[in-house]
Amino acid sequence: MTDSAARFDSARDRSEPEVFDKAPELSRLAVILIEIALAVGGFGIGTGEFAIMGLLPDVASTYQVSIPMAGYVISAYALGVVIGAPIIAVAAARMTRRALLLILMTVFALGNILSAVAPDFWSFTALRFITGLPHGAYFGVAALVAASMVPPNKRARAVGRVMLGLTVATLVGTPIATFMGQMLSWRAAFFLVGGIGVVTVALLWYFQPRDKVHEGASIWRELSAFGRAQVWLTLGIAAVGFGGMFSVFSYIASTTTVTAGMPVSMVAIVLTLFGIGMNVGNILGSRLADVSLKGTIGGVMVFNVVVMGAFGLWAEYPIVLCLCVFLIGCGFAAGPALQTRLMDVAADAQTLAAASNHSAFNIANALGAWLGGLVIAWGWGFAATGYVGAVLSLLGFGVFAVSAALDRKTAAA
Repeated sequence: MTDSAARFDSARDRSEPEVFDKAPELSRLAVILIEIALAVGGFGIGTGEFAIMGLLPDVASTYQVSIPMAGYVISAYALGVVIGAPIIAVAAARMTRRALLLILMTVFALGNILSAVAPDFWSFTALRFITGLPHGAYFGVAALVAASMVPPNKRARAVGRVMLGLTVATLVGTPIATFMGQMLSWRAAFFLVGGIGVVTVALLWYFQPRDKVHEGASIWRELSAFGRAQVWLTLGIAAVGFGGMFSVFSYIASTTTVTAGMPVSMVAIVLTLFGIGMNVGNILGSRLADVSLKGTIGGVMVFNVVVMGAFGLWAEYPIVLCLCVFLIGCGFAAGPALQTRLMDVAADAQTLAAASNHSAFNIANALGAWLGGLVIAWGWGFAATGYVGAVLSLLGFGVFAVSAALDRKTAAA
């Protein structure tokens, strides 16, 4: 790194050394095309992950199981994400990033196509688990590729552009796949997602340059990431701090109709507001992270405490509920910052750390939904999920504070 870049990085509150592998010099057009290819993959993954939630009744009807039992397929996919990310990252330590991305997206495409023709419920559930395996590793490696193609002061924005595929999926891909599934068949929705996967493979094959296995890459070097306290702390921020978002989002339909007394037709609009908020948060958060990485993470945690507390207090008012849902979606602003932070603190074991970020997000999903369900079962009402979110965000800020204090201690030493 040049002296000027080093001074800039120091000014951005980074205590970790700059360890990103730099890609060969590429033209601006080449970088854009690679980012588009990576984002298309994220769009397909996001569409496949969320579309099933609106198609559960159709799946249950096809396989003649109850809707709660059909919900196992969502859990199976999430389990695949949690397990697959670290295992694949370690197993593929000696593989080039281009080859790994192609394999991951091929598995994702085949998993969705085979899901569309699964003959029975249990084979469908097993295929959803297999399809979830590449999820975290894909986003982790895609983030590393994107960050390697830009200057150090633009890494978070590059990561954000790749993650834009995921956030746009909540706004565009999921409604389209859900509508197609309801009009034709839920199987058609999975064929669509599988087709997006095939397109991604073609784009990556054509635009992603061939690369080499990084010198010294090994299974043990990747595993060394889990020997770093800062890696665990950063994953903890995601696993706990983002649980609040999922606590509210998991029950937002009932909160809209029961607590706020809005018609069922408004649920789609409220979900759209959440999707818009995620996209706004992703764009703004990635820009803020390039100015101050830790400042963005800590600031968003505090922001989430306030917004979710307001949701818990005033969700009965439709206008306030809509505003809070949009702002809770904006809380995704910490996503690109956490992904970039993991790359920084993992030193030369970046693949495992970056891939594990999405395992942490799926843990947050499970934790938030579970705790939100508990307070509802205890009779506190659907709006109380906002209080759960505020507490989890506060705990996430606590984990962040420990991480920041450890950084200061390390820098002083």
